[in-house]
Amino acid sequence: MTPRLELRGISKTFPGVVANDDVSLRVMPGEIHAVLGENGAGKSTLMKIIYGAMAADRGEIFWDGEPVRIPNPAAARQLGVGMVYQHFSLFESVSVAENIAVAVDEPFDLPALSARVRELSQRYGLPLDPGRLLGHLSVGERQRVEIVRCLLQHPRLLILDEPTSVLTPQAVKRLFETLRVVAAEGCSLLYISHKLEEIRALCDNATVLRRGAVAGTADPKVASSAELAALMTGAALPETRREPARPEPAPRLEVRSLNVTSEDPFGVPLRDVSFAVHPGEIVGIAGVSGNGQTELAALLSGERTVPDKDAIRLDGEPAAHLDAGARRDRGLAFVPEDRLGRGVVPLMSLRENAILTAHRRGMVRRGMLRRLEADAYAREVIERFNVRCTGAAATARSLSGGNLQKYIVGREIALSPRVLVVSQPTWGLDVAAAAAIRQALIDLSRRSAAVLVISEELDELFEICDRILVIYEGRLSASRERGDTSVEEIGLLMAGMGADPGTGMGRVAGQAMNADEAASAGVGST
Repeated sequence: MTPRLELRGISKTFPGVVANDDVSLRVMPGEIHAVLGENGAGKSTLMKIIYGAMAADRGEIFWDGEPVRIPNPAAARQLGVGMVYQHFSLFESVSVAENIAVAVDEPFDLPALSARVRELSQRYGLPLDPGRLLGHLSVGERQRVEIVRCLLQHPRLLILDEPTSVLTPQAVKRLFETLRVVAAEGCSLLYISHKLEEIRALCDNATVLRRGAVAGTADPKVASSAELAALMTGAALPETRREPARPEPAPRLEVRSLNVTSEDPFGVPLRDVSFAVHPGEIVGIAGVSGNGQTELAALLSGERTVPDKDAIRLDGEPAAHLDAGARRDRGLAFVPEDRLGRGVVPLMSLRENAILTAHRRGMVRRGMLRRLEADAYAREVIERFNVRCTGAAATARSLSGGNLQKYIVGREIALSPRVLVVSQPTWGLDVAAAAAIRQALIDLSRRSAAVLVISEELDELFEICDRILVIYEGRLSASRERGDTSVEEIGLLMAGMGADPGTGMGRVAGQAMNADEAASAGVGST
C-alpha cells in the first residue's frame, strides 16, 4: 500500500535549538500511529510542519505517494489533514454550530450545518446539540465539538494532541471506540500522548523522537511501557519512592464551608466546600475541568479574597481576606494551571521570572533587585529539574511547554514552602519529567509540608496522594483514603454519577440519565 503520509529527512532549527533532525516516518491508510518523545523532543514542531503552521528547513513531504508543499493550514485542510489541539480554540458565547461554522472553508447554511453536525455526531457516538451555547458544555463535550469540527471536513489524516488530558477513564474508553471507527473507515491518525498505557491500548505503530531525531520505532501492542519510556529517554524510567504518610494532627491548610459565586459568567459557584490538608501528606482533588477547580485555585492562592476570614485558614490563622503576597509571606506557594498566562511573564527571562515569586530569598535589598542572586536561583532550578533551555537569560516563551512547566513547578518547590497548592503539576510533561516532579512533591510533603494537588490525571493522583476528593459542579465529595477507593469509583464521581452520601454530591449509580450524559461518561462502553 502507498503511505497516506510520508516524511523524508525533515529538519528544522531555531537559534540554539535543533527541533527536528532528519526525521522520517510513514503513516498508512487507516493506521493509528503514535508519536512519542520527551518534552522538547520535537513532536509539536513536526506536527506544525505537517499541518502547514510552520515550514521545514529541509526535507520532503509525500501525500499518497506524491510530493506536496503545505504552506499553511488551509492548504493542509484541502489535502485532508485535520488537527485537534490539546488546548481548545472555541468561543464560549456562541453555539456549537456557530463554533463549527468558523472552521468551515465553504459556504454554509446554519440550519443545514446544524443537521450535519447532529447526524455526524450521532454516527460517531459523539452526541452534540448544535444549538447549545458552548459556555454551557462540559470539557468532554467541548472536545467532541473539536473532533466533530474536524470530521465534518472529511479528513484523511487526523492529528490528535493529548486528546484524553481532560477526560474521565470512562470517557477515554468511549473516545477510543470512536477513533477506532474513524480509522476503520480509512482515515489515518497521528496520536500524540504521554500516557504510555493508552498508546499501547490504541495505537498500531509508534515513532519515538529523542532530541529532535528518530530514536526508533515500536509496536506498542508488543513493547512494554518501560521499553517505550527507555526509547524516549535513553534510560530506564525512575521508580517513585513513597514512604508512608505521617500527617501531623493540626491542619496547615483548612477550608471551612466556602460558598462563593464565580466572577466568570460561564464559571462554577463553589457550594459548601470544606477540607483540610495536614503537614506531611498530599491531598488530591480530582475532577473534569470546568467543575470549579479554577475558582477554588484562585481563592486558595489569594488571587481572589472573601470577607469571611475564617473560610480559609493557614496554620490555624484566618487567611481568606489576605491577598496572594500576604499568603506567600505565611509560607504558601502556588503553581497555576495556566503556565503562560499566570505562571510566568512570557517575554521576561527565567531569571526575572524567578524574582516574581522568589524575591523573598534575598533577591531584594533596600528596594533594589539583586540580579546575581536571582540568576543563581534560576540556575539552581534549571539544573535540579533538568529544564532544557539556553540558560537563566532565556525568555520564558522560548521554552517548550513541558520545560516551562518543569521550571514553574521547580521554582515553587525550591522555596521549601509550608503549604504548596499545585494545579495540573504534570500537564504536558513526558514520563520521565512527570516522574521527577511527582517524586519532588512526595519528598516535599515528607519534609512536613502540606501539599494540595488539583489534577485531572487519576493515575497521578493514585500514585502520589494519601487522600483523594472529587469536585463536581462546585461541590466536593467526602475524603477517601487512596487505598480505600479505586480509579473506577473516582471516575464515576468525576462524571457526577457516583453516590456520595457524605456530601450528597453526584447521583446514585444506576439512576436515570439522558443519552448525552451517558455518552459523556462512557456508560455502556467496553
